[in-house]
Amino acid sequence: MKKDVHPDYRPVVFRDRSADYAFLTRSTVQSDQTIEWEDGNTYPVVDVDVSSASHPFYTGRGRVMDTTGAVEKFNRRYKKKS
Repeated sequence: MKKDVHPDYRPVVFRDRSADYAFLTRSTVQSDQTIEWEDGNTYPVVDVDVSSASHPFYTGRGRVMDTTGAVEKFNRRYKKKS
């Protein structure tokens, strides 16, 4: 492999602030922010919007949100006439 072609693959902390959850893994993502991890070392940190701790599929707290009224509109349009 050519030298200095690939990005640096290093430990990075991904943090989900909405669920108060963070995990350490390896990645090539760049970040200017750092955090002191549980092992006492300092790692770059990346804030994410959704993780397995906050996603409804993994937490089982899924909700069907119909803010536009599409279900009611469908039922009115295609309701059986008696």
